[in-house]
Amino acid sequence: MSFKMILAAAAATALFAGSAMADIMVKEPYARVSTATAMSGAAFMDLMNTGTEDDRLIEARSDVAERVELHTHLQDANGVMRMVEVKDGFVVPAGGMAMLARGGDHVMFMGLKRSLAHGDNVDVTLVFEKAGEIAVTIPVDLERKPEGGHGHAHGQMKSGG
Repeated sequence: MSFKMILAAAAATALFAGSAMADIMVKEPYARVSTATAMSGAAFMDLMNTGTEDDRLIEARSDVAERVELHTHLQDANGVMRMVEVKDGFVVPAGGMAMLARGGDHVMFMGLKRSLAHGDNVDVTLVFEKAGEIAVTIPVDLERKPEGGHGHAHGQMKSGG
């Protein structure tokens, strides 16, 4: 391969890697369980996309549970709220946020392998279509209120590409 071809390939790679991507910041993460003997729990957070392209949270992984799924609450025909898995994930719009909050979209831990006590931490890997994997340590906060309960900022950022 000639020097010019190598240089052109390197330039193309740099151009592709530097193209506009999603930049995801995880803010205010926390996890909860309903009781000390609960077999499931949930994590909530704000996902901020400071990039110029929409991204999508497509998966979450953690060794704290047998299964980790992305869930939301939907109202059925009888007016009953039900929790359902969202297989397509959650869009995080460019320049915007996706809020994973109690009563709405959230990360669900099913088949907990250990109890989650106030002050514990849960290691979670969030997987995005464009930004890739983001490892987050999520504190268990059993005292946080559902509305406006955000306290101190705990954030991590990952740039796509």
